[in-house]
Amino acid sequence: MSNTAILLIHCPDQTGIISTVSEFLFFHNGNIIDIDQHVDIDNKRFFMRAEWEIDGFNIPPENIYTIFMNTIGNRFQMTCQVQFTTKKPRMALFVSKMQHASLDILSRWYSGEWDVEIPLIISNHPDSRPIAEKFGIDFYEFKITAENKAEQEQKEITLLKANNIDFVVLARYMQVISPSFINEFPNQIINIHHSFLPAFPGAKPYHSAFKRGVKIVGATAHYVTEDLDAGPIIAQDIAHITHRDSIDELVRKGRDIEKRVLSQAVWLQIRHRILPFDNRTIIF
Repeated sequence: MSNTAILLIHCPDQTGIISTVSEFLFFHNGNIIDIDQHVDIDNKRFFMRAEWEIDGFNIPPENIYTIFMNTIGNRFQMTCQVQFTTKKPRMALFVSKMQHASLDILSRWYSGEWDVEIPLIISNHPDSRPIAEKFGIDFYEFKITAENKAEQEQKEITLLKANNIDFVVLARYMQVISPSFINEFPNQIINIHHSFLPAFPGAKPYHSAFKRGVKIVGATAHYVTEDLDAGPIIAQDIAHITHRDSIDELVRKGRDIEKRVLSQAVWLQIRHRILPFDNRTIIF
């Protein structure tokens, strides 16, 4: 495991930001191992990700944010976050009945591909309980109805906070998350859906798309906001379709893309490479 700190910032664009941040890290004996920046010229906004080695850095980790903001951040009107690669992010999985996306995530975690913790799985159905038990993960079932939705979501929020969850992944969780839930975890809830929306909504979008003769299928991973399926996009991909593909083949290709795109989004989240701004993301 690397022992590095990561600085993610955005602010109004102006001269001297890169040199000032680099000088700050150099002055405090920080060895930069990765740095990237982007300027949104139209909106005159500056974005930056800097990663440096903590060993030998002469500011204690718990004081980096405060000292950086007092020294540089406030002067440049920066919005800033500091992350550490030695801290394993804690992820909660939300699932319903379809298990292709959650199984892909669990296999990547179990094999050691991802340096992340998954303390619990939450579902509105019992179907995934045996899977959670096989992986040794606590499973919680919260049946959701129109009458108990607010009460059940509050129980879920309490459970997530008690387990110090850093972010939530909706692995084909077929429930709309309420605004009050979203506000508890802003830009910390990742969702995946097929990219047929809004043209082919409903329970069987692949069947509708097949009848229309679509030539591509795709998937979109994004942060959840109050605007349904319209939050900042993290990752997308497509597969081409021909007249030889049956409905089953469309479904197979679609679910394969869903797995890959969701896993890509989770990987970027774990590595602290996503910087949301307005309703977009900068991916470093």
